[in-house]
Amino acid sequence: MFEARQTLELVQIASAGGGFEIRVGARQTLELVQIAAAAAKGGGTIYMRGLAARSTLELVQIASAGKGHVVFADPIPELD
Repeated sequence: MFEARQTLELVQIASAGGGFEIRVGARQTLELVQIAAAAAKGGGTIYMRGLAARSTLELVQIASAGKGHVVFADPIPELD
């Protein structure tokens, strides 16, 4: 549902306190950092899926911007 929305729209929703789940697809790390920072400001929680192939540095950047308001929610393969 949220995958089709522009990054600016997601930032606006997160800044207003909205929480949501999103499959990040090909979004740039900078976009995800912006969304995460907006979640930290608004107080909602963003569940991001599809980040398993991203580097640890990218994940740390996103997590730092989110200040506890971002959850990396990729499934654990051995539990599926």
